[in-house]
Amino acid sequence: MNSLQHHFLVAMPGLNDPFFHRSVTYVCEHNEDGAMGLVINQPIELSMADLLQQINVQPTPNSKLARTPVFSGGPVATDRGFVLHSPQKGWRSSLLLGDEIMVTTSKDILESFGSERAPEKFLLALGYAGWEAGQLEEELAENSWLTIPADADIVFSTPAQERWQRATAKLGIDVWQLSSDAGHA
Repeated sequence: MNSLQHHFLVAMPGLNDPFFHRSVTYVCEHNEDGAMGLVINQPIELSMADLLQQINVQPTPNSKLARTPVFSGGPVATDRGFVLHSPQKGWRSSLLLGDEIMVTTSKDILESFGSERAPEKFLLALGYAGWEAGQLEEELAENSWLTIPADADIVFSTPAQERWQRATAKLGIDVWQLSSDAGHA
């Protein structure tokens, strides 16, 4: 089995699940037990500043946090936060997933937002997408997803509403010309 860790799952146009329609999911873990990822292009009606206030974290006043969206990372454990961030040492439980992306669930990083200690780039998601053993492979065989190596620029620097098309463009194809029918010879 080839691991898709540090890859994007790009929803095919025919994937009609309301949660995953036109989604881009960053795969944090993929092994024989299943997979876990974070949807990176579905902002919710909550800013970083609002979220931090709700969990009693007082960041340094920073207008950027008021404009920084929180994302719906997936339909599982929607009360749990995950932070994708640029590499930086010193966080309790951050794991390096690729040269330019780390992930953590530790609250200590949240306390840094708005300060000079904060990672240069970050994305906060509530919830995650999960697949049981073999489930993701089955969905790939059903032509539900395209896979491409992850790109930190898409995660951190591309506007959320452009991430799906930008990810498919990296494949050198126009996503609108794809068929949702699987071709199995």
